[in-house]
Amino acid sequence: MPLEFNPIDMNLIAKVLVSLVAALVMSFAATPVVKTFANKVGAIDVPKDDRRAHDHPIPRLGGLAMFLGFILSVVLFADITKQIQGVLLGSVVVVIVGVIDDIIPLKAWIKLLAQIIAALIAVFHGVVIEILSNPNILSSENYLNLGYLSIPLTVIWIVAITNSVNLIDGLDGLAVGVSGIGSATMLVIALLVAEGNVAVIMAALAGACIGFMPYNINPAKIFAGDTGALLLGYVLATMSVIGLFKVYAIISFAVPFLVLALPLFDTVFAFIRRLIKGKNPMAPDRGHVHHRLMDLGLTQKQAVAILYCISTVLGLAAVVLTASGAIKALLLVLAFVVAAIIGVFLMKTTHRENKKAETAPAYEDMTAKTQNSEENPNEET
Repeated sequence: MPLEFNPIDMNLIAKVLVSLVAALVMSFAATPVVKTFANKVGAIDVPKDDRRAHDHPIPRLGGLAMFLGFILSVVLFADITKQIQGVLLGSVVVVIVGVIDDIIPLKAWIKLLAQIIAALIAVFHGVVIEILSNPNILSSENYLNLGYLSIPLTVIWIVAITNSVNLIDGLDGLAVGVSGIGSATMLVIALLVAEGNVAVIMAALAGACIGFMPYNINPAKIFAGDTGALLLGYVLATMSVIGLFKVYAIISFAVPFLVLALPLFDTVFAFIRRLIKGKNPMAPDRGHVHHRLMDLGLTQKQAVAILYCISTVLGLAAVVLTASGAIKALLLVLAFVVAAIIGVFLMKTTHRENKKAETAPAYEDMTAKTQNSEENPNEET
C-alpha cells in the first residue's frame, strides 16, 4: 500500500506549535524549582568512578521538570484516547521509579520489573505492535501478522528503548538532546502521514526536552537523572508503536529503528561486549559510544555534537523513507546544512581547545615566576 499524504492542516500545525511551546515554557520554568528540591532531598550525582565525565557533585531529578512540561501539554492539547491513557499511566510509573532511584539508588532488577509493568500497562490499553511490514523482500507476503507474539514483542521493544536511552545518558545534554531529535523526527513523520494526535504528543516531548536543555548542556547545572532517561525512553518507545509501526509501506519496518538507532546500537553493543567479557550484561562500564569518542581525545561538547549529528542524519533518513520527492530534495539540502553547521562547530571548539592547551603552560610558568618573586623579593627577575 503506497504512502498517502494529506494536505497540510494549518489548525493542526498551530496546535502542534502551541503544544511544543507550552511544554517548553513549563519545563524551563520548573527546572530551577526541581533543582532546589533535588538538593534538599539529596538527589545528587557524586562522581565516584571514571565512567562519569563531571568532576563535582551535580543535582539530578531534572526529568521531573520535563515530565511536568510534557504531561501539562498532553492533557491540554492532545486527545486522550485509550492508548494515550496507557502511555500516560505507564509514564507515571517509570517517573515514580526514577524519582526514587535518583534519591535512593534501586537495584537493577527492581527498575527492570517496573519497566515491564509500565510496558504492560500500555499494552493492555491497546499499544501493541500487531503487524509488521515484511523485511524479507524475496517473500510474497508483504506483511507479518504477529498474532500471539505481538504482546511479548511489544513489551520487549518498550523495555529495550526505555533502557537504551538510560544507557546513553553519560554526557551533559546527550540523552535529552538525542531524545529531542528523535521526538522531532517522529513529529515530522506523524505530520506527513496525518497522525495528528501523535504529532501533538511528540511536540510536547520535544518541547519538554528543549526547555530543559539550557540547564543540561555542558557544563550541566542539573542532570535529567533516571527520572528523565526512563521517561524519555518510555514515551519514545510507546509512541513509536502508535505512530511508526504502521502498514504504510514495505520500508516502514526500518523507520522506527532508524529514529532510535543510536541508543539501540549502543545498548546492543554494550550487552554483547559485556557477555563476551563474561560480565553481567546489566553491569555499568566505560565502553559506551560517548566514552570511546572521549577516549579519542574529544571534549564533551565535541562528542555530544557528533552524536547529535548522527542522530539527526538517521532521523532525516527515516523521514526520507516516508516522504515524497519534493520533501526528499529539501531534506537532502537540510542534511548538508546540518553537517556543515556541526563541522564548523567542531572546528571552532577544536581550535579553542588547542589555544587553551598552548597558553596553559605559559600561564603556569608566569604564575610560578610570580610566586617565586613573592617568596624571594631580592631575587632578580
